[in-house]
Amino acid sequence: MTSFALPPFHVLLVGLFVGTQLLYTVLAVRNVRHSTERIVAEREWLRDELDVENPDRIVDYLRAKTGLSQLQSWLGLGILLLVLYGGIFTDAVLAIEAIGIGPIGGGVVFFLVLTVALQAFSMPFDLIDTFVVEEIFDFNTQTPQSWIRDAVLGLGLTLVITALIVGVILAFIVYLPTFWWLAGAGFFLAFTIIMQVLYPRVIAPLFNEFERIDDGDLRAAIEEVFERAGFECEEIYTMDASRRSTHLNAYFVGFGRAKRVVLFDTLVERFAREQIQSVLAHELAHWKRRHIWKHLGIGTVRVTIVLFVLWYLLAGGWMTAMFGIPETAVYAGLLVGLLFVTPVMQLSAPLVNRVSLAHEREADRFAADVMNDPEPLANALATLASENLANPFPDPVYAAFHYSHPPIPERIRRLQSETD
Repeated sequence: MTSFALPPFHVLLVGLFVGTQLLYTVLAVRNVRHSTERIVAEREWLRDELDVENPDRIVDYLRAKTGLSQLQSWLGLGILLLVLYGGIFTDAVLAIEAIGIGPIGGGVVFFLVLTVALQAFSMPFDLIDTFVVEEIFDFNTQTPQSWIRDAVLGLGLTLVITALIVGVILAFIVYLPTFWWLAGAGFFLAFTIIMQVLYPRVIAPLFNEFERIDDGDLRAAIEEVFERAGFECEEIYTMDASRRSTHLNAYFVGFGRAKRVVLFDTLVERFAREQIQSVLAHELAHWKRRHIWKHLGIGTVRVTIVLFVLWYLLAGGWMTAMFGIPETAVYAGLLVGLLFVTPVMQLSAPLVNRVSLAHEREADRFAADVMNDPEPLANALATLASENLANPFPDPVYAAFHYSHPPIPERIRRLQSETD
């Protein structure tokens, strides 16, 4: 059975998780209530600016997504506490220790089993989200067969990446006990840069087909906006996002010669050329203004702090003692440390989001300057909000924790003010 030798630490751990989840639930309820009131009050603006004829669909979509998310979060928390305090966690670690494959091998096995368990838990909610919620609101275009393929392939990739990361971190802990946190931070930085190169070229094509835009009117429009933005026209692709969803989006990924801009085929089909150019200019701004490098730097600092805290906590030996686990099971102590750190990281989300919000506003201004007119981007944002049923009026406190982009009405009004 689980040991309760250090009750104050158990109280702290449970309090952090339950308290953080309570806070997020209160914020979610506030968000639904606030958004519903604002949407009702702003019906005319939504119709005139976003071309939303039925605002109730936005409210219904928000409620459905929020309800499913909260159910998953609370059920997940309940299962976590059951595993920790029902003896399952301790028994699993002791069983792995009995195999005698050492802290690195045992840790890899432990985290791989944990990864499979987490995937199994999330699958029913993913199914409901895809084939119930997204289906009801006419977003889903995925078949059960393709969903299963994505789930299996995604799990396989996650297991490979998890084994690599866990194996390296545990090797650092074993062979560099004093400075493993610093080596781990360096590994994170290197791994992130490598993934920025591998993701667009190796991983993403496993899930979607990418068609390079080499000629035609769209290519000419892209070359024009690249020239205005001061870039050479490099790799621009359309992605067959329509095989899974009707949502619209675009993104920028990669470093150096591996960088590319990806436009969802749904976006290309529904946007006018100037709107596509404005979205592209916005994405290019993240490279032009070094936002990608800045985010990487911030992420590296955060990871370094987290790893240092974990090093400090592991050195005390009390995290394994909490659950009656031998100190040799450093991977178990690492997980317990992560359980303490995760809620704190969640509570720090507003600080990170503030930086992202500033970058998004800067990218909007850049796009307006490149187009010599803010209207194309404002129109594109209006279409994105309408087509994606995006919540236009989130609760400010909720948004501080969850939004890395300013709400679309704010972005539109900011762009429109530049023409006044």
